[in-house]
Amino acid sequence: MSVIKIINANSLNWYLKYFGLPLAIGVTMFRLCLQKTNRKRRDALQGKIVVITGASSGIGEALAHVFYEYGCKVVLASRRRTELERVKEELLSKKQLSPTEEPVVCELDLSNLGQLESFVQKIYDTCGKIDILINNGGVSHRGSILHTTMEVDTKIMNTNYFGSVGLTKAVLPRMVEKKSGHVVFISSVQGLIALPDRSAYAASKHAMQAFADSLRSEMFQHNINVSVVSPGYVKTAVSLNALTGSGDSHGVMDKNTAAGFTSEYVAMKILDMVVNKNNELVISQFLPNLAIFLRHSMPSLYFWIMARRANKTN
Repeated sequence: MSVIKIINANSLNWYLKYFGLPLAIGVTMFRLCLQKTNRKRRDALQGKIVVITGASSGIGEALAHVFYEYGCKVVLASRRRTELERVKEELLSKKQLSPTEEPVVCELDLSNLGQLESFVQKIYDTCGKIDILINNGGVSHRGSILHTTMEVDTKIMNTNYFGSVGLTKAVLPRMVEKKSGHVVFISSVQGLIALPDRSAYAASKHAMQAFADSLRSEMFQHNINVSVVSPGYVKTAVSLNALTGSGDSHGVMDKNTAAGFTSEYVAMKILDMVVNKNNELVISQFLPNLAIFLRHSMPSLYFWIMARRANKTN
């Protein structure tokens, strides 16, 4: 019996020596790194005024939660006021480690370009400043070019591109005046590559990418950061709310969308991009990343693959 006890004691000592102690050190280091990261996030964001379009659901809603969690006063903007109020109540119910100002709800239809100046003025009147603008609001598309009306092309371009551009231009003068600010564009992998049956959406995101690149170079002298985020598949209602070629709602949850990243995961990646002032961020799965690589390095192969994909959907 004593021999067994000795063996067990020796085994325990061996385990603690070769596994227990390194594991404990690893856990401690991880916790210290996490505390340092959280402190960096809070130091960079505490008290900032963050405007988030499309904040009533999906990535926009998740962004509202993470920026609020790290001390920002968030301005929630979208067309659906009832949903914005729901998001606001959920934020207010969160237990905060430090005082955070109450979120602001503002209705906004990005396709109504004439109201963008007054929308921005309302925020300045209420909050006094805008530190970070996150252009997240938009609508997707499902339909062939042959069967998509010009009205749908126009609506998607007005919402996704001109809405974000107009809002950005309304915000910029005062950011330039105070020599600080950060403008974020939530684009898509489809802003880097174009897929069949996504023409209107891909075109709007390609345009957004180009505008952001020009803006970034022009704003460098004014100390204003410009970032573009290109997510792949994210589990949101984007495919359900996408417009078909006739302008109706698609109403179908795509298989790849359903299996995509969570909005919360994407939101945290975007928050860290803002904290670190990165210019670009691609958050995507293997296949979209491969498609981006092929489009730039082996375009003929990419075109062949896309042609086969288009043929299968017809």
